[in-house]
Amino acid sequence: MDALLKGGLDWAGGYSFALSLLLFLPAIIAFLRSHPRRWAILILLVTLGWTVVGWIVALIWCLGATRR
Repeated sequence: MDALLKGGLDWAGGYSFALSLLLFLPAIIAFLRSHPRRWAILILLVTLGWTVVGWIVALIWCLGATRR
């Protein structure tokens, strides 16, 4: 029984980590590309990222052209 519970907790932890990476993917991309509005994208994700619309807006925004 303990092994079954441990395996379930390992799976849940990995699943939660993968979903967190997916949720913050636009912010990760923005920071890697040094997007000038990367902090605004992160704030958008924290506040509205859980909605599909907010996540898509952040993804489009982070993939937009960056001026240097």
